[in-house]
Amino acid sequence: MNIVERTKNIILKPSQTWAEIHAEQMSISELYTSYAVILAAIPAVASLIGYGLIGQSAFGIYVRWGIGRALGYAILYYILTLVGIYVDALITDALAPSFGGKKNILNAFKAVVYSMTPGWVGGIFYIIPSLSILAILAALYGIYLFYLGLPVLMETPKEKSLGYVVVVIIVTFVINFIIGAITGSLFALSPIG
Repeated sequence: MNIVERTKNIILKPSQTWAEIHAEQMSISELYTSYAVILAAIPAVASLIGYGLIGQSAFGIYVRWGIGRALGYAILYYILTLVGIYVDALITDALAPSFGGKKNILNAFKAVVYSMTPGWVGGIFYIIPSLSILAILAALYGIYLFYLGLPVLMETPKEKSLGYVVVVIIVTFVINFIIGAITGSLFALSPIG
């Protein structure tokens, strides 16, 4: 799999790409090592640069972390993101029968990983912290990709896909909120200069 092509195709041609993904035979560890660990590093590295080197100014207060704090945040964020992927896949798999789908942990993992692509790519905007809202908007497109991918990968009836997505997104939001709370409490911003 060519990571650049897959990234481009899942963002620009999702319907066609989900069918290709469904047909692929690969393990969860292969998905982690050849795709997730690479793309999940984008927002972590961008955050390191943005918060550790560039900083931001708001209401006349300049905020920038030291490089040690930014590095610690980036590493913790990265690790928790990779753990969160697996937890989200477990939830997606467990909920599949409730919405008329078929349990398949590999396909659930594919759905979660590939739908996170826009958020990871958009994570480049963390280099300039004041543009981080663009990363969040990119991640919202991932919800649409997830909606398109569930009927293909989890064989969920189209009429039940929206409910399935909503429930998974709510649970995922809670997980990501917890991840954000953990990392935020450990690495709270403090003004300098």
